[in-house]
Amino acid sequence: MAAAELDPLLLLRQSIASGGAILPTASDDAAAAEVPLSQATHLTFSTPSRLSLPIDTQTRFTSNDTPVDLRSIYFAWLKREVAIPEYNASASQLNDELGDKGQVRKFAFVERLDLITWLEGASEESEYIKPLAGDKDGATSTAAAALASKGAAAPAIGAKLGRSGKGTLDPRLAIIYNGERKMGDRNSVLRGIKPSDFSHVRKAAAIFMSKKPGQVSSTSISNNPELATRQKQRRPDPIILLSPSASSLLRMSNIKSFLEGGQFVPSDSLSASSSTNASMLHINRLMKDIDPNRPMRFILVEGPEQFKPEYWSRVVAVFTTGQSWQFKNYKWSNPAELFRHVLGVFVGWRGEQPPESVRAWGHRVLNVGIDRYKESAHANLEASRWRDHEVVEHIWKTVESNMRSKGWRRDQAPSSI
Repeated sequence: MAAAELDPLLLLRQSIASGGAILPTASDDAAAAEVPLSQATHLTFSTPSRLSLPIDTQTRFTSNDTPVDLRSIYFAWLKREVAIPEYNASASQLNDELGDKGQVRKFAFVERLDLITWLEGASEESEYIKPLAGDKDGATSTAAAALASKGAAAPAIGAKLGRSGKGTLDPRLAIIYNGERKMGDRNSVLRGIKPSDFSHVRKAAAIFMSKKPGQVSSTSISNNPELATRQKQRRPDPIILLSPSASSLLRMSNIKSFLEGGQFVPSDSLSASSSTNASMLHINRLMKDIDPNRPMRFILVEGPEQFKPEYWSRVVAVFTTGQSWQFKNYKWSNPAELFRHVLGVFVGWRGEQPPESVRAWGHRVLNVGIDRYKESAHANLEASRWRDHEVVEHIWKTVESNMRSKGWRRDQAPSSI
């Protein structure tokens, strides 16, 4: 298969999943040596076979409805562990080195998180990735991504799907069949090598294979732009803002173990699950009253520095310590106005009074207390922190109730809050 026929995004995801080498090179020779990214003209993959793609190849990933080149995608993956300011500084330095040979696009924080999540195989779909050529409903693209995350071969762009007696083969099955090894059995051996034409059987059976009256055909969907647009819409991920204050009990290093695991550990403890250098995290939570069938993915960040204006309609909660300087760069910098739009959450020690500012903000800020953490080599952490789970469930229940009142539904998010 020619290199030009392969999808760059799927090829990159497949190489990451299989642990294959990905090398920037200065020529299309598959045996070329690795060079700095600023000097590279091609990106060489070692999986499934050694091949090279031009590094300025446009991909299906879009930013502001503009296709993004392979160099920018690969650079974002290389810098996946660094914070946003360091990522932007590195991108500016690379752009200076590239000069007139090209430019690396700097992604907004949500675009970057979505891309990295998709590349590492944690998600099968992305609102920024267009479907493969000829894939109208996105089923083939989703199935191809699932296979690539397991190291299976990336399908060719525009590959034609086979047909069975019932019409078009399910695209997901087609991708699976494409990766199977063909083996003979007693049935295939008895068929022989002479092709048989059963088209007359298909014509005779056509009258019995028509769709049921209640089914909506793909033709009617494609002829109805409003229905087609509605089908392609994807519910955006809700956002939770944390306090960047050093006095906050919940920081990026321990918020995941608290909200997802239902257990509090100090932010500077070795038991903290998340990296202290992470600029964003995502956690999954099933919100039964909004979508009982699939978990919602929440994005957690400490500040809105990389926000686009439309991101504010996706903010569902703000964790605060009561310090108003936290809101200086917010869309609503006045706390009273902020908490008319967004739920506030204050987490303190059980038995202690919250700050005067939190009490002044009233019922719009959820005030909860957790037990003080006691470090002991012989203590059973789960047994000693059982009350944390009750607090976490109370927080999630309040967040879910507030989201429903703001217009969050199974397949849509509010346009404003």
